[in-house]
Amino acid sequence: MSGFGFTPNEGIFGAPINEGMPMLASAPLREGARKFLATHNDLPVGVTDLNKIIQACEIANTWIEGSTQFPQSASNSDVAWTRREWMDSSIPGWQKLVEPLAQGMAEALVKVMGEVSPEIPEEMRANFNVESFLPMMRGFMGSMIAGQLGQSIGALAISVTGSNDVALPLFAKNGVHLLPQNVAAWGEGLEIPEQEVLIYLALREVAAHRLFTHTPWLADYIRDLITAYGKGITVDIRSIQSQAEDALNSGELDINNPDSITLAINNGMFQPEQSPAQSAALAKLEMALALIEGWIDHVVTLSAHDRLPSLAALQENHRRARIESAPTQQLFASLLGLEVSPRKMRECAQFWNAIYEITLNADGNEEAIRVRDHRWEDPTLLPTTTDLSDPAGFLASTTVPDDLSGLI
Repeated sequence: MSGFGFTPNEGIFGAPINEGMPMLASAPLREGARKFLATHNDLPVGVTDLNKIIQACEIANTWIEGSTQFPQSASNSDVAWTRREWMDSSIPGWQKLVEPLAQGMAEALVKVMGEVSPEIPEEMRANFNVESFLPMMRGFMGSMIAGQLGQSIGALAISVTGSNDVALPLFAKNGVHLLPQNVAAWGEGLEIPEQEVLIYLALREVAAHRLFTHTPWLADYIRDLITAYGKGITVDIRSIQSQAEDALNSGELDINNPDSITLAINNGMFQPEQSPAQSAALAKLEMALALIEGWIDHVVTLSAHDRLPSLAALQENHRRARIESAPTQQLFASLLGLEVSPRKMRECAQFWNAIYEITLNADGNEEAIRVRDHRWEDPTLLPTTTDLSDPAGFLASTTVPDDLSGLI
């Protein structure tokens, strides 16, 4: 394997690899992200911007106080981040989140090598140990995914408006942060007062922060679903061979051009069919991501519908931006074949609103908020896709009555 520049006991970057080491080392991730970000401006945070963001976050926390039972955590002082600060702070979270996928891909390739080993000439088989290739494959897959993920993180750094804008629990210690440079770009051309833009984005940031702070299980739940998907990865060598031959014959793939090969892989040319277990994991992952987005949207609407004159226009701009340019969506689409549809996110926002309204009419605002947010105590309490179309039935089937005497 000298053509790759490393031996089976080394990683792509020359460091020894063993089972206890992460496949997606932070150094190559950071390098890829920084290279991408280096092609764009990264402005420092000025005192004026900092003060505006502090004020917007204070207003957002005050407004949201009556819209969720999740209390405000200890406030952080660095509420304004540069693009570089968001990027550097988020990399460990991305690394931990995507690591199971790289592991699954490496193990799938090693399994294929085991399947084809009987076809190796007998005189070569004595020196062929499949297990010895696992470290090499870990390094190879880690390198390939690190490159793709690093560029995606760099792209996110120039578009996210806050630390929680991707609606994923990425940070070991959650906080509230807005990126003034990206906030300004997000609101450009809307003809909406700057303060309204700031408050709206601060509301989304604060809502996500409270949700992630008080659902510590959520990060592991999402990672477990990616792990389940990764474990189900299989490689059909004959199918890949057939696809490669077709691509070579059509000119779509040039075996002498590394960029052509990388493009083919990134475009899913050799992506295997999903197993039922993988499809189930992706369905749960899509649902979790849509429920997070839907809850944030619902809580922001509840907090600001009678306070922000431009709320409807701001929400429409947010939805449009998610459809037209969503690097997180593109990342999951390329790595997992998963695309969270805008329709599913709207359905989830409508579901949370329906749960709130049904309980509000029966028991009042405080109980409506408690019942809605109680669903985030653990994943078994969350709705399924089927439940979205029948919020009343979902509530009736999952709520234990206060008075159990009638059941005796």
